[in-house]
Amino acid sequence: MKAKYVNPFTDFGFKKIFGEEASKPLLIDFLGNLLPEANIVDLTFKDKDKLGHKEADRKVIYDIYCENSAGEKIIVELQKAKQNYFKDRTVYYATFPIQEQAEKGEWNYQLKYVYCIGILDFKFDDHIKSGQGEVIHTVQLKDQHNQVFYEKLKFVYLEMPHFKKTEQELISRLDKWLFFIRHLEDFETIPEIFKDEVFVQAFEKAEIAKYTEQERLDYEQSLKIYRDLKGVIDSAFDEGKQEGLLEGTQKGKLEEKLEIARKMKSKGLSSSDIADLTGLSENEIDTL
Repeated sequence: MKAKYVNPFTDFGFKKIFGEEASKPLLIDFLGNLLPEANIVDLTFKDKDKLGHKEADRKVIYDIYCENSAGEKIIVELQKAKQNYFKDRTVYYATFPIQEQAEKGEWNYQLKYVYCIGILDFKFDDHIKSGQGEVIHTVQLKDQHNQVFYEKLKFVYLEMPHFKKTEQELISRLDKWLFFIRHLEDFETIPEIFKDEVFVQAFEKAEIAKYTEQERLDYEQSLKIYRDLKGVIDSAFDEGKQEGLLEGTQKGKLEEKLEIARKMKSKGLSSSDIADLTGLSENEIDTL
């Protein structure tokens, strides 16, 4: 039986629910509960395509990039599968909303807050040694005494496979949002706990039957890419762990990446997307 609601881990589904102008009340509610310190009353979507100065920088396009009424920047990224250099990627992304705050002429370097949110459809595994099994990981720059050195840059990772609360165990509104994201594709009707206006609107945005024919085609394509990408990367990482490739020689690591890239290419992913996910150059991928 086909699902009634979209998979929110697809690019189409996530942006439909949270990334459109009409979806702004949903995004405000979700982020307001995830980042209460940001005092989010209103949000403005920022132009994601004009960040960076070099051509390579302009390829950095976030899933959602917005700012609150205080001018604080918020990036929301959906991560569908494990990737090489995952932490490097998120730190790199954070540099753009910092750099864009530079002012011409005399400037005192005072910066606004930058929040980077990663919604992960996979487990960190070796990325985080402590706090394993937790859903929310908050990361900031700290000194040798474990004191926050710079409070205006915060990374928040939501490790969704670890969210295992049942409907009866949901306590906070953030719990409800995490439950919504984790199980949306499985719902056939709207559970009683989601009968308030914001969540009803979220379910309406997610209902496939309400889409135009073109939107349904776009979603099906997005769902196919999600399933193919997740299957290829997850299996490749699992095989790599079983065979010891991830801790093996540099040659072994390169061969592993090339094999992953071949599989992605056979699924129709673009060279730029494959390069982003594997760390290989587009030239290396084009020769496969």
